[in-house]
Amino acid sequence: MVMTDDDQTRECARIAEQNDAFRHRRPGGGQGKWVYTTAVDDKGGQFVAACMSAVMAYDDFTEENDPYGTHEMGFMEVMGEKVWWKIDLYNRAYDAGSPAPTSLADTRRVLTILLPSDY
Repeated sequence: MVMTDDDQTRECARIAEQNDAFRHRRPGGGQGKWVYTTAVDDKGGQFVAACMSAVMAYDDFTEENDPYGTHEMGFMEVMGEKVWWKIDLYNRAYDAGSPAPTSLADTRRVLTILLPSDY
């Protein structure tokens, strides 16, 4: 099946809604997990907690940093450090991409908090 531009726009908007719900830990965000890199962990528990709060509060999406409108990545500053976060969509076994990204039954989200040096 070939997706039209309107279909693609609707799918991206639905993924954005689900990603936002997942980040805010609200219903409709599906299942998944939050992880962070060793470099983030090395900054201490207070920093990790501040990062998690900042990810949940993040709302600085623009065409430049979110070209597809899926709200899957953000860039921010936490306690004077540049921090990135990224949501990836996996299948239920977490071993490949999701076969149906808008299906909460078939998709598992992994939100990773990282420092630019981790990339």
